[in-house]
Amino acid sequence: LSPGAKMGCFTFIKVMMILFNLAIFLGGGTLLGVGIWVKVDGESFLDIFGPLSSSILQVVNVAYLLIVLGAILLVIGFLGCCGAQKESKCLLMMFFSLVLIIFIAEVAAAVVALVFTGLAETLLTGLVTPLLKEKYGEDDTFTQIWNVTMTEVHCCGLNNYTDFNNSYYYGKHDSYPRQCCGMEPGHYLPFWGMLCPGSWGIAISCHPHPRGCLLQGCFKQILTEIRTNAGVAGGVAAGIAALEIASMAVSMYLYCRLDEK
Repeated sequence: LSPGAKMGCFTFIKVMMILFNLAIFLGGGTLLGVGIWVKVDGESFLDIFGPLSSSILQVVNVAYLLIVLGAILLVIGFLGCCGAQKESKCLLMMFFSLVLIIFIAEVAAAVVALVFTGLAETLLTGLVTPLLKEKYGEDDTFTQIWNVTMTEVHCCGLNNYTDFNNSYYYGKHDSYPRQCCGMEPGHYLPFWGMLCPGSWGIAISCHPHPRGCLLQGCFKQILTEIRTNAGVAGGVAAGIAALEIASMAVSMYLYCRLDEK
């Protein structure tokens, strides 16, 4: 290419880099704002988006997840946009390094998820189960998130109903959550068992028997949903990976071209 064509190509890629990372920056700011909103006023957020929210996101603390994702996107967008606009090799290299670290972390997480599902379950159990025992029934936002999760996914706890044994909720109500019972409130099973509080204060019988009304844990249910929609999940993951690789390639192209200017 002639010098003029090279300069035109450089300018075009630079402008695309700025616009792309500006969109990432604005998206990160939006996620950060929504995360702060969920943290400050989680009940109103759940009233609006609860039934439509993702089952996977409901298992973790949505507010902190959105805040972390928003902050990361803000940093990435800022480095990419300013690095391209100011033609700063330092900012472009920082952008490249950050995206590369995220890409490697995603690949490692995918390998762990595919190969070490048991390990992932162990780690989640060690992190989430204590929170269920301590916060469910005490923290309104945390309780509402898990209620929506267990209702929508048709599950009980992370592993099974035993996650609520010796918990704050069980100690206070002497029963398992109503969402753990696969029945309508007011019905009664024809065997002896624990009582779960139903709506309007009506109790329903719950028994820790495989054929009883207590459902399996949310972790296995979510894994089943992920495997059922593996094609869609794989396509989304591949698209994200392609964008990250393209971003790294463009940032490195601009970085190298700055030496020729």
